[in-house]
Amino acid sequence: MKVREILNKIKWDERMDFDQLEVVYLHRGAPDDLKKISGREIVHIGKSFLSLKAEGAEIPHHRIVKILYEGEVLFERKK
Repeated sequence: MKVREILNKIKWDERMDFDQLEVVYLHRGAPDDLKKISGREIVHIGKSFLSLKAEGAEIPHHRIVKILYEGEVLFERKK
């Protein structure tokens, strides 16, 4: 599955809680160049990016390295 498909599945599946989602992405300057956000911070899942609550903040899908749901890895980009 692709990043967008996984995120949309969690968002729209009534049995799942989007707040339990964690997304790890490349963020230059952060420790180990990685940053983690929760589903609570995501306001829109676009075709090629995520929009965050922080004004104007967007994460391109190609920077997402891992998606976790309740601690379980659903997606991990190969290095």
